[in-house]
Amino acid sequence: MRFDGKTFLVAGTGKSGVAAVSLLASKGAEIIVTEGNDKLSREEVMKRFPANAGFKLVIGEADGSMLEGVDIAVISPGVPVDSPLVLKLKEKKIPVWGEVELAYVCGKGKVYAITGTNGKTTTTALTGEIMKSYFNDVFVVGNIGVPYTEYAEDMKDSSVTVAEISSFQLETIHTFKPEISAILNITPDHLNRHHTMECYVDTKAGIARNQGPADICVLNYEDVYLRNIAKDIKADVFWFSSGHILERGIWMEDEEIIYSDTDSGRINICNIHDMKLLGRHNYENVMAAVAIAMHAGVPVGCIRKSVKEFNAVEHRIEFVREVNGVKYYNDSKGTNPDAAIKAVEAMVRPVVLIGGGYDKQSSYDEWIASFKDKVKCLVLLGATADKIAAAALKAGFNNIIKVSSIEEAVRISSRQAADGDAVLLSPACASWDMFKSYEERGDIFKKYVNSL
Repeated sequence: MRFDGKTFLVAGTGKSGVAAVSLLASKGAEIIVTEGNDKLSREEVMKRFPANAGFKLVIGEADGSMLEGVDIAVISPGVPVDSPLVLKLKEKKIPVWGEVELAYVCGKGKVYAITGTNGKTTTTALTGEIMKSYFNDVFVVGNIGVPYTEYAEDMKDSSVTVAEISSFQLETIHTFKPEISAILNITPDHLNRHHTMECYVDTKAGIARNQGPADICVLNYEDVYLRNIAKDIKADVFWFSSGHILERGIWMEDEEIIYSDTDSGRINICNIHDMKLLGRHNYENVMAAVAIAMHAGVPVGCIRKSVKEFNAVEHRIEFVREVNGVKYYNDSKGTNPDAAIKAVEAMVRPVVLIGGGYDKQSSYDEWIASFKDKVKCLVLLGATADKIAAAALKAGFNNIIKVSSIEEAVRISSRQAADGDAVLLSPACASWDMFKSYEERGDIFKKYVNSL
């Protein structure tokens, strides 16, 4: 596709917006950039971009006249598809792309893409490490924190791209077609954005929408939503399972991870105790990564070595330190109840649990039910503190302490925990009520733990 002579509107000036502008500028496109936050100054916004990136900047709400002459709009994941700007674009029949679509159109090589409510980052990071152990030219991009567009220009026909794709990013793909896709699981999340589970499930399924019979789609056999949508997927479906033995697929049997396909026969990948990752959810993440790598042609020896050496990603059940016999874990990436349930289940000690944050309209009943006899104290902060406390009290869990900061949460938790316990930050909520990101929340937690 030729970009010179075309005018692109880029909505959003975060990391993905900045990377999209740089890519479009290198292609000779005319660029208009919008920043909806009218409290930001022009100087503040311009500092985010390379000095040589030429574009017109509009701060504040975009009006209809600004859209005259725009050929394609590229919106950041944070811009909802039902926002006034996007509705105006659709009304004028201007194609709306996401940063992933732009990168895919400009990039080259093989693409392997991963989505799911939980486990995306761990699976993407592990898949990337496996690919790097065998291929020379590997890019790990997307929702993992590295804009896809940042490296699209560097990709060659021999390149391998491993992309973590969120539901927000999947809303704005059109031609994006990975050779191998994976949907790890689907549980209620982001319903404040997607509104219904039907819409959320359909959006997640979009990762495989353009695939054909020659492509592979890796799915979790334990997930009811995925079993239901599998019949509509045109790609060759390859299952993984932590609870069933499969005729063809990858599964866990007597603490061994076993792979079986038509050509390979039955292959023992490794024992779960040979890995550094904790919890059944992580064993599922490993199985998905192995399935992708096997279908990508990576030798079993490279896969096995990478799996055994892989450490948990930052902010996902990340061990911080041990103080007075108490182990502290940072699971700030547990931004929904299902992810937080998995973190609780992974703990092998009595737990003082720190939770609460931005309200995504989630229900916390199942999370609280997972406490059983394992969680001894619940420390709550953020916008959802009262909502979670009410759900806990209704379920008969009474040892609840509300705090106003992460610093106070760490201090109180250290007093509540005894030798042999664990303190776990796993909020079951997003971070945006008090922090810029879950990364910032996790970093601040670790700072105060390390100061104990």
